[in-house]
Amino acid sequence: MKSDIVVVGSINMDVVVKTEEIPKIGETVIGRETIENPGGKGANQAVALAKLGAKVNFLGMVGNDDYGKKLLSSMKASGVNIESIKSIEGSSGLAFITVDDNGNNSIVVIPGANYNVDNKYLSQHIDVIKESKAVLLQHEIPMETVKEALLLSKKMDKITVLNPAPAKELDEEILKYIDILIPNEHELSRISNKEILDIDSVIEASRSLIAKGTPRIITTLGEKGAIYVDKDTIKQFKPWPTNVVDTTAAGDSFIGGFLSRYILTNNIFESIEFGQKAASITIQRFGAQISLPTLEEIEKYDFTKQGM
Repeated sequence: MKSDIVVVGSINMDVVVKTEEIPKIGETVIGRETIENPGGKGANQAVALAKLGAKVNFLGMVGNDDYGKKLLSSMKASGVNIESIKSIEGSSGLAFITVDDNGNNSIVVIPGANYNVDNKYLSQHIDVIKESKAVLLQHEIPMETVKEALLLSKKMDKITVLNPAPAKELDEEILKYIDILIPNEHELSRISNKEILDIDSVIEASRSLIAKGTPRIITTLGEKGAIYVDKDTIKQFKPWPTNVVDTTAAGDSFIGGFLSRYILTNNIFESIEFGQKAASITIQRFGAQISLPTLEEIEKYDFTKQGM
């Protein structure tokens, strides 16, 4: 199937623990309940895109366990084309997420099948990339695969977007293959090897990466919104007012909103604003994929009012 976007990434089952506060090192706290939600950064972003009307193909792997079946079912139900996803012997990816009463979270990821997404698998599905307009990646699959996918995509003149999460250092060669880099401030600090203290340091870190080959950087700043930087332009975007319930998948929702609009309009500022709208709805809901809004929900929502 031809697609607007192919997502090459991770598929996890999120095991969520709800508690009053996230424990500090060495501390034990009492949790209230556990919930299983389909997740994984790659899958979340693909679902976010599909819910917003984009045609999405997915390249990735799940285990042949019950989690794998549930994960594929959830993605398919959301409109993601799962034909190229491979089911292999072993465990699907798992993420253990602690969410406190303020909507903050901490996450531990066990990659499982995701770390079998290798260059051989990528080469077997090269036509999926050829038939797309844009390729979106994250860091929950092997970095060798991320690099190869970016290289192949650039050779085919596709729009390449990288969400460098979880944060890992990038070699300078990879930076040359990325059209749009979308980190949060912690990931930007890790990639640039610069301390992020304020907006000026975000700009400085972004410019250091632009000098190495990545032309456009959008840094998400949580409650402070987002900031766009290229060699000529700096623009800050304020967040929409919201009542925070759970910040899980906020970044994934932003990326889905941004890229779904960008492939239609090629207007980066309008697309960032749209991503902000998607994220503002997501953080008012609990969970990962179940919290991601549809296009109709964004179009009908009154963003001038605080909370849903």
